[in-house]
Amino acid sequence: MSQPSQQPHESIKRELSYSRRNRLDLFRRIPQADQGMALLSLSPKVQRYIMSRINDQELIDILNYLDPQQSARLMRRVDVKRAEHILEKLNVNARDKVEYLLRFNPRAAAGLMNLNYIVIPENSRFADVSKILEREEHATGKFPTILVVDDGHLLGELPGFELIRARPSQHVLPKIKKISTLPYNSPEHKVVQSFLRHPHDKLAVVDDDRAVLGVINTDDIIPLIHDRGPGGLYKFAGVTREEDAYDSALTKVKYRYKWLIINLGTAFLAASVVGLFEATLDKFVLLAVYMPIVAGMGGNAGTQTLAVAIRGLTLREIDLRTGWRFISNEMIAGTINGIINGIIVAAVAILFNHNPMLGLVLAVAMVANLLIAGLFGAAIPMIMKALRKDPASSATIFITTATDVCGFFVFLGLATLLLH
Repeated sequence: MSQPSQQPHESIKRELSYSRRNRLDLFRRIPQADQGMALLSLSPKVQRYIMSRINDQELIDILNYLDPQQSARLMRRVDVKRAEHILEKLNVNARDKVEYLLRFNPRAAAGLMNLNYIVIPENSRFADVSKILEREEHATGKFPTILVVDDGHLLGELPGFELIRARPSQHVLPKIKKISTLPYNSPEHKVVQSFLRHPHDKLAVVDDDRAVLGVINTDDIIPLIHDRGPGGLYKFAGVTREEDAYDSALTKVKYRYKWLIINLGTAFLAASVVGLFEATLDKFVLLAVYMPIVAGMGGNAGTQTLAVAIRGLTLREIDLRTGWRFISNEMIAGTINGIINGIIVAAVAILFNHNPMLGLVLAVAMVANLLIAGLFGAAIPMIMKALRKDPASSATIFITTATDVCGFFVFLGLATLLLH
């Protein structure tokens, strides 16, 4: 597909998320060859909406333009009876591959793999590989991953560039490179973890006997990040995963108002702490100027720690046994960052306000608040995880409350003691 022709389709895809009345008409304006990729790029909710309204033949025509793995992703959004009918209408080769992929758990490694690979024996020569590749490319139109096996067991991958450099009579075995593998039943987070920890462009999915079942490319985990990563991000901000960017205003209100009311309650709690020091603020109005700095630094530091904690819990890098080490490291890091930033803010107070005691109060408050941010930013997600609650759904509210309340109390409490 040429680049110029993509631009109008991108505009239509954006409209599909925005317009409810004309979604089906808009979708049908996309050329049939591009409808499958357009459908895959939409949110699950919009996918289900469109697929439930197009007829079986339209869906079959769409699937004929997609890879088996992409077809399997869409077929999982169709009820079983309709899926069986549609699969019967696909060409035999495509049907066999889609049915094969649908056998596996969609939330495991096998559910993410593609079948764009060929397997060659270890004693093959480059001339043999070239013939196999020619047939494969003619059948699929794609250059496959070349895997080398010994008696069915995976040895490694033959990089495509070796075909250019090698002589036809050469054996492939000396030219293979190691390829990472994962058992077919590995959960999704293990797949993501493997790509994050050991950067590579692909890994092989194997069965219990190390026989190859499929290949996962970097591109294959993008839908996983799209479907799950943003979901965590939305929960992180108090926005539900099912909320689309172009939902109506009332729909957005319905999804968000509960968290905002809770946040309002915690804001009143922080305000009540400030109210305890009303006399101090009346006497030293300058303290009010620095309050947002103390609160803001604590909130930002807590959010940074929270992001690391959620990532660690999601990828199983942190658990309840190793949690204390993580918490202590974050507290130490918070203390050091507090000292650095405390020195800076104290210098500003001394330089511009000519008040060394105010500088001392600010420095100590900054250290204390960033220490608190490290503690709560690390501990709250772990506590919620232990209680079998999603740490991404509401942890930010509690962490912000903790840093605001404790930060204001330390800052204004020290000011009351030292400045008086």
